[in-house]
Amino acid sequence: MEKREGEGEGEEEQVVNPWTVSAKGGGKIDYDKLIDQFGCQRIDQSLVDRIHRLTSRAPHVFLRRGVFFAHRDLSEILDAYERGEKFYLYTGRGPSSEALHLGHLIPFMFTKYLQEAFKVPLVIQLTDDEKCMWKNLTVEESQRLARENAKDIIACGFDVTRTFIFSDFDYVGGAFYKNMVKVGKCVTYNKVVGIFGFTGEDHIGKVSFPPVQAVPSFPSSFPHLFGGQDNLRCLIPCAIDQDPYFRMTRDVAPRIGYQKPALIESSFFPAMQGETGKMSASDPNSAIYVTDSAKEIKNKINRYAFSGGQDSIEKHRELGANLEVDIPFKYLSFFLDDDAKLEEIRKEYGAGRMLTGEVKQLLIQVLTELVERHRRARAAVTDEMVGAFMAVRPLPNMFN
Repeated sequence: MEKREGEGEGEEEQVVNPWTVSAKGGGKIDYDKLIDQFGCQRIDQSLVDRIHRLTSRAPHVFLRRGVFFAHRDLSEILDAYERGEKFYLYTGRGPSSEALHLGHLIPFMFTKYLQEAFKVPLVIQLTDDEKCMWKNLTVEESQRLARENAKDIIACGFDVTRTFIFSDFDYVGGAFYKNMVKVGKCVTYNKVVGIFGFTGEDHIGKVSFPPVQAVPSFPSSFPHLFGGQDNLRCLIPCAIDQDPYFRMTRDVAPRIGYQKPALIESSFFPAMQGETGKMSASDPNSAIYVTDSAKEIKNKINRYAFSGGQDSIEKHRELGANLEVDIPFKYLSFFLDDDAKLEEIRKEYGAGRMLTGEVKQLLIQVLTELVERHRRARAAVTDEMVGAFMAVRPLPNMFN
């Protein structure tokens, strides 16, 4: 039974919402409690195997290793796909900073895999209006950051014939705005306070924002793409801190004649200093940025990446590393594609036969190559390419 929005909120000592992620007592996020609190389901091996079978592609590393670990109605999406019915993908980015860090890339890397594996269209929302209101940015600066962030998103390799990127300041209106009003009429002020924790000190812009993020879940918000396909299902890949928006959306959808969106949700990419939440753009040493040089990556990992190794070589050889808290190993579990190599590191490092310095050296190599690939791809993204992705036009290759 899916929990209705707001149910169970405030009962947990950890806080996970779109603006705040903090664990109980400064410890680790308890994802089992989060699943229970939010009312979503854990992705099991049978779902991963089914995606493999339906797409004839090896499951993405983020799926194989449980980075994307929870879902809502993913089975229903796969049932429909197996019957020959199509769906579309929706994800987004709140453009609050000039450069993205690796945690920001995760949903886009995974969404690209889903787009290619299922051969479906994708809409990407840039919530420049949200960041203008939450981060006290000017409208103009928010719009500029949206276009800059769009370049990083495009650099992930999306197919322009299947992808529409839009900024709220540019696109909201028409059919999109009509859906916003329909959603807004269904959610009381008390309900939105219960879901998002707004207080009397929050301006009304914040209270009015949730429908903006809700309605890309409905195909009629994009008549130039999905005209006449109002029953098209939507799958949303996102981090689990975005779940409150879509609990609200799923509650409202049937009341205004739409399908509930399905979700596939990820855990957080931990900060360099330890797994107490997610990386923070406000602390540059908590994250690896896609603009970091090879020297900066090496320095950050060597100086700031929290180690689960012991405090002396002798003790380390005896006891091995604590992989539950070791950030270099956790980062490798995200970005080292080779399953056999990762398993070897797990055994050798966990047994103390491999030292922290060796693991950090491998991580430096993996991340330097990843960031350099991204930097080259981004450098090739022109303003004309951004314009092509953001143009309001039909997508000629949507389901091919």
